[in-house]
Formats: sequence, C-alpha cells, structure tokens
Amino acid sequence: MRLLSTTIEAPRTEEQNDKVQLPPQKGLFYRTLRHPLMRPYFRLMVAMIALNIYVFSQITESLSFLDHGLSVDTLGKMALVNFLVGAFFRQQWVVNTLFRIATSVPKSFPLSVRWACGKVYHFGGIHIGTFFAGSVWHFMTTAQLLIQPTYVMNMPVATRYTALIIAVVLMAMMIVALPQIRHKHHDLFERVVRFGLWFVVYMLWGQLWMVSEFRQIPMYKTTEFFGLLYLTGMIALPWLRLRRVAIDINTPSNHVALANFNYGVTPFAGSSTDLSTNPLLEWHSFANIPSPGEDGFRLTISRAGDWTGDLIDKKPKHIWVKGIPAAGVGNIELCFKKVVWVATGSGIGPCVPHLLDKKVPSRLVWSTRTPEKTYGHALVEEIQQAQQEAMIWDTTAKGKPDLTQLAYEAYKEFDAEAVIVISNQKTTFKVNYELESRGIPCFGAIWDS
Repeated sequence: MRLLSTTIEAPRTEEQNDKVQLPPQKGLFYRTLRHPLMRPYFRLMVAMIALNIYVFSQITESLSFLDHGLSVDTLGKMALVNFLVGAFFRQQWVVNTLFRIATSVPKSFPLSVRWACGKVYHFGGIHIGTFFAGSVWHFMTTAQLLIQPTYVMNMPVATRYTALIIAVVLMAMMIVALPQIRHKHHDLFERVVRFGLWFVVYMLWGQLWMVSEFRQIPMYKTTEFFGLLYLTGMIALPWLRLRRVAIDINTPSNHVALANFNYGVTPFAGSSTDLSTNPLLEWHSFANIPSPGEDGFRLTISRAGDWTGDLIDKKPKHIWVKGIPAAGVGNIELCFKKVVWVATGSGIGPCVPHLLDKKVPSRLVWSTRTPEKTYGHALVEEIQQAQQEAMIWDTTAKGKPDLTQLAYEAYKEFDAEAVIVISNQKTTFKVNYELESRGIPCFGAIWDS
C-alpha cells in the first residue's frame, strides 16, 4: 500500500515548470467564442429567442398589431408550445438520452466533432430560451385580453384576471432566475420556481376549462388539453418516484460526509441524485459514486452551507430522493480516447466513479487540503490504487497551485484529448477558458440550475 506522501509530487521548481510551457492563446475572434459569456448554453438560449422572433414576424407579417391584434388562441398556443419544449429538455429521461446520443460518436471521428458533441450538457440553454419566449408570448396574450375590447367582450371576464395572475407569477420566476439572484439566494429561487410552476399549470387548467365552457367545446377536444396534459406529466413524473430511503453517513472530518445508499438503485458513473430532508422546500444534487461490481452507491458531501452542514452534523438515518439518476458533465469522457480530470476539494466525488470504472484512460490532478485528514484514508487509498500516476496537491502544505499549468502538463504528458474540470464556478470557468482559448478541449459545469 502506497503512502500518500509517495503519490503527492514534490513541489515543482521553476526550472521544472519551464519544461512544459502553455501555448499562446489564439486570435481574438477564437478567444471571444470560447469566453464563458459566449458558451453554447447562451448561444442556444439566443437561438431559441431568435426562432420565436422569426415566428412572430411571420405571423404578424400581414397584420397590424395595434389595429387588429393577434388571435388570443395563436398567442396562447405559442406560449404553451415553448413551455412544452422547455419542460421536455429538463426531463431526466430526455437528458440521459441526449447524453447517450452525444457520447455514442465513434472515437475515429475528428476531434473537432467529438469536441462539439462533448458540449451536450449545455442543453439547458434551450430550456431557458423557450421559458423566456413562452413567458413573453403569454404577456402578449394577457395584453390582448386586457386592452382589446373585442376580446374582452367575447371571453369570460375571469380569463383576463387568470391571465394577469399567471403573468405576474411568470415575471417573479424570471426575476429570481437571474444569475445575480439565483446564485446568492438559491433556496428562494428554487421555491419560487417550483411552487410558481405548479401554480401556473393549475391556473392554465382553470383557464382552459373556462374558455371551453364559454365556447361549449369539451376540453379533451382542444389541442391545449393535450399540451397541458403533457406539461403536467413532465412536471409530475419525477415526483412519482419520490421515496424515503435509508442513508448511512460517516464523517472522516468536520468538512466532509461520505454517504452510502443501497435501496435497489445502482446508478451509472457520471450520474447524479437529488437529495432532500424536506421534499417540498429544498433539493440538492450530488454526483453518484458507484463501485464496479457492487450494488448501491456513495456520495461525497462537503460543508457548503446550512443544509450540508446540518447533514454532516446530524447524520440523519433517512433522506428523500426523487426521479432517476441523471447524466452529468462527466459522461462526456466517452467522446475521447484519453482525458485529464482536474478536481479541487470535494470535486473529487464526481471524478471517482470514472477513475474506478476505467472506461476511458485518464489522469487525475487533485488539489485539496490535507487529503487523508479531510476525506479519510480509505477514500484516498482507493483513488491512489485506481490512479497510480495521480497528481494530488496538498494545498495546506504547498499553497494553491496554478491549476491551468498542472492541467496542461498532465494533458501533454498523458497525450490526452480533453480536460474535465470539477471545481467551484470561478475556478472552473477560469481553467476552461484558459485552455479552450489555446485550442484544448476543456469541459466543466455551467451552473444553470
């Protein structure tokens, strides 16, 4: 058994660091396209909004909005279509299918093609773009009901107020979804969006019922009925798999909890599970760590707030889970022949299942404070056995490293095709941009939830 000190490399001297120089960044246009603000997530979001603008222009080509107005039916259907598309791309089964398709690309394909397929986890941009567009379509529907006398006279009065209430709730959901608010007040964001969405769907059913009664048409004979039925099913499906399961927690340190599960589910490497101690109020997603040939799985949970702190301190015996294990960014390793994993702190958790599974040859760079003291001897030894050449950097002993430099050195030495970063948002974006702006495929979480 190797001691930790034999697997942690000695501090590199300036002379050693000079042996592997980072290549220069590419031209301005290339760098701009790789900037975090230009990532595929935002491109997809803009594309969805642009598509809706195009559809709007086609619908209104021969109409004067101020003089005649668009049909309330048309506006409402466009809003519903966008909500359906947004819900579709958040469904866990759909997410897993998208990853399966993207990671099935043959490794004989050009690296540029596989690089593009590896960006599959940016699909959330479609969800955001369609939700925003659907909300705007609904705002226009509400405006028609409120300011156009023709429609007011031919629609039940209650439909106007229902539409207005829905518009207010949608606006509140859009406000809390802004990055500045979502990241700083995530619990507020989660509750407003969850209960707001349920309320909106409930009100849409009520609105459809009122309009159907007014027009004397059975609801089930309308296209909106089937759209709302689908939307309701997409929202309810994960909750139909809500269950309270046993959890075994041990804490090698006051900073980390290692949670063990065995309730009949053995997830695949690269998936995550949602956990909650109060299913109506708060959910947290963690990367699964299945062990090859064993049932059940583990999770690493670090102290990062009140919820995780309580979990580490109180060690509950049961916890709630819902839905199915959903694919995450780590799955894109299957697109490449060799990869480098770069982790900081408890970011090692999502890396471990891939290191153990060994489907893709890999090299680990892990920067953390006192590894054995923080995460326990057993976990560190397991990592060492799976990764004989791992670079484990003890930040307590050596300070914070230049992760971009270490990642590039491992990338060159291992002759890898891509780098996957599992860290906090600032570090992930920094390493991702510094490598991609130099033409090196690099992937990491985008914090879109």
